[in-house]
Amino acid sequence: MSEVVIIGAGPAGLAAALSASAFGARVVVLDAADDVGGQYWRHLPPERPSNHESLLHHGWATFQRMREALAADPNCTVVSSAHVWAIDRGAVHVLVGEADGSDRESRVYRPDALVLATGAFDRTLPVPGWDLPGVFTAGGAQALAKGERVAVGERVVVAGAGPFLLAVAASVVATGASVVGVYEASRATRLVRHWAARPWELAATPAKARELVGYAAVLVRHRIAYVAGHAVTAIEGRDRVESVTVSALDGSWRPIKGSERQLEADAVCLGHGFTPRLELAIAAGCRLSDRRFVEVDAEQRTSVASVFAAGEITGIGGVDLALAEGAIAGHVAAGGGIVDPALRVEVARRRVLRRFARRLARAHVIGENWATWLSDETIVCRCEDVSVADLAAARSATRSSGLRSLKLVSRAGLGPCQGRVCGRTVEALLSARAPEGRLGGASTDRRPIAMPIRLGELARDHEIEAGIPVKGQG
Repeated sequence: MSEVVIIGAGPAGLAAALSASAFGARVVVLDAADDVGGQYWRHLPPERPSNHESLLHHGWATFQRMREALAADPNCTVVSSAHVWAIDRGAVHVLVGEADGSDRESRVYRPDALVLATGAFDRTLPVPGWDLPGVFTAGGAQALAKGERVAVGERVVVAGAGPFLLAVAASVVATGASVVGVYEASRATRLVRHWAARPWELAATPAKARELVGYAAVLVRHRIAYVAGHAVTAIEGRDRVESVTVSALDGSWRPIKGSERQLEADAVCLGHGFTPRLELAIAAGCRLSDRRFVEVDAEQRTSVASVFAAGEITGIGGVDLALAEGAIAGHVAAGGGIVDPALRVEVARRRVLRRFARRLARAHVIGENWATWLSDETIVCRCEDVSVADLAAARSATRSSGLRSLKLVSRAGLGPCQGRVCGRTVEALLSARAPEGRLGGASTDRRPIAMPIRLGELARDHEIEAGIPVKGQG
């Protein structure tokens, strides 16, 4: 019996696990959270269950069926609180325990096949004042609503780009907060051009249509304005958010002078799409596309033998596409083939949903002049308190176009989040000042050690690799 290790227990990872097991593989699912579901199905813990989870989650019944099937499957093992910190020559290095715990268990897996389903995190563009208390990433606000039923404020502004803003607004409203408005940076003409093109393709995704109608109903019911071609270009307050400035944007996201207006608010949710979690894929040696997603073939196979990828790291496409890709990746990783009858439906669904994903990407692309709303004092890296001016000073002082040296001098991207929030922004701002827009071929996604670990944990891992008995472990 072959062994398949799956990193990530979100929709793609769960689908991969069940598919691989159905083909006869022994499956191990590794996830850093306390329970399965990933960011999409983030829910209350078992000790505090809710009878109304389905109100906050699309596809909740699907998740329940998958979770129950996984728990009942003798060939599937789920390891929660499993922090994968490195992949080296086919070996998956894991620390199991609380994220900041001092007694985490070191494990090393050497599977026959590996499925990467690590998902994505929010991309949030900086705004003057976004370091004030009361400013949340869109995903962070939704996580608090889904996972803790916590309202981020009383008067909330949701702004950025992409249909995810609608889901965030619906989640915030469900906590009892008032949403002042949803501000989409893409202009209405662009949205109509790409959303309305080839309507027969939309007809092939009825679940997506129902989802959009449901969000629209929430906006209407709660009298929430949805305003296209506008962005939050400044956030004001002394000790916390007190108001925001909303500006109309031109087609390249440059604020239009004279269009500014101020809104009272005590919380802001910002989201400008998603960034794939690539550090483990890069560590495994997987080739990336020009758009910096993991390249896969028709079988979800990466450029590395026996390594597969599914879900948002191959392209941002939503839960249904992640489920289809995960099912295909798990089946093939276990030894199946793309032409097997068991995959016929999933292959067809993937084809349709990828077309839908391309439509979204074209409609909500980030405008090239978004940085014009920044001031020199605007904080870019909130972990290390690095401003736009600090980045410019680092570039001037070093006369370097190398990302590594610029990060070391400015400290941008070197804080606790390791550049996950600010990385792409730091790259964009530095590239604009680098010769020919290049940063030496480096990127903030490259992290050989994917998460901070203690030296003692590194030593224990080395002892396990060398076959030395480690105290407290068999």
